[in-house]
Amino acid sequence: MDFGKIISNSFKYPFRNIKKLPILFILFILIAIIPIGVVIDNKYLSIIGLIGFFIFILIVPGYLFSMVKIGLNESSMFPSLDFGNTVRDSLRVLVLRMVYMIVPACLFFVLLYGLGISVRNIFDMKSVGFLLTLGVFFLIALIIYALFEFLLFFAKARLAYLNSLKEALKIHEVIRDIFNIGILNIIKWLIVMAILVVAFTFISAWVIEIPYVGFLIYVSIVIPILESIGNYSLGLLYSNIARKNNYLAKY
Repeated sequence: MDFGKIISNSFKYPFRNIKKLPILFILFILIAIIPIGVVIDNKYLSIIGLIGFFIFILIVPGYLFSMVKIGLNESSMFPSLDFGNTVRDSLRVLVLRMVYMIVPACLFFVLLYGLGISVRNIFDMKSVGFLLTLGVFFLIALIIYALFEFLLFFAKARLAYLNSLKEALKIHEVIRDIFNIGILNIIKWLIVMAILVVAFTFISAWVIEIPYVGFLIYVSIVIPILESIGNYSLGLLYSNIARKNNYLAKY
């Protein structure tokens, strides 16, 4: 599928499934309960929000992962909420994330030690050297985190395609997939996704200013739409590799 079609189909995807879209909205409401409970200082709502948060963690990653699978198959349907498979997929995605974040976490502590930042001098804000060191440290940490977050995104697509956590953990194969998709295509895709996020955030900025309700609308409507577009487009982007492999398997 060419790049233009990937983008256009991705933008249309959530709105082709208006009847099932509320399922996603309701799932994202679960993560908005805790902040609202804290703001209005209601401990009962906060407890309900904590329960909702764990439900969110067990369901939403797997549900969004299903959209990657659907994109791989170049379908336009919304996934059904199959709790067994969804929870299983959520756990696999969470394990994948934890493994991919091991290296950034380790490098974070190595950099922390190597740059000589300690609890003792954190409060020494008058030192220009400290501020410069701190800035370099955070820049390096941010670059490393962004790199592995980028790899994780395509590892998730590999997991969706091969249905194997072991295969998704092979970083060298994930890197090969990235080159097969095409660096230029991925850069264009990242730019479009970034523009989409900025545009949606800008358009919904006035909604966020509405006390409580605005935050709830942003979290439960705007973010789910962005997530569905992003995950579905990832599947479509990866579908070219799947099609190529299926073609080669015939010969």
